[in-house]
Amino acid sequence: MDLDALVAAISRTSSDPVVLKLAVLLSNWKDDEKNTEELEVIVERFIGYTWIESEMEHKKIYGLWSQFRDKAIHGIGRMTMNERLYFFSLLNRWDSAQTEEERMAIYAKLLANP
Repeated sequence: MDLDALVAAISRTSSDPVVLKLAVLLSNWKDDEKNTEELEVIVERFIGYTWIESEMEHKKIYGLWSQFRDKAIHGIGRMTMNERLYFFSLLNRWDSAQTEEERMAIYAKLLANP
């Protein structure tokens, strides 16, 4: 599951405003300066410190996040750059990068060496 698929799955799980805010947070990460380690901290904190009304929805959302986290974030050290771009839904950003600085920002975001 890539990041865009995670966002879609979370959005389908519930119409709770907290859940929808989580989906936006995940989607917006692709364009900010935070790296994958920071993403993990932000999402874990968000899920832990916000109130999702339905316990069943909370468990499902945390399960989806955990699956993504374990495969993509915790497995990032074993991935090629193309795999990182895929799992974090950054292929379009990479392809549209017009300067070396833009590409270097993506390397940093994905904890990769150029």
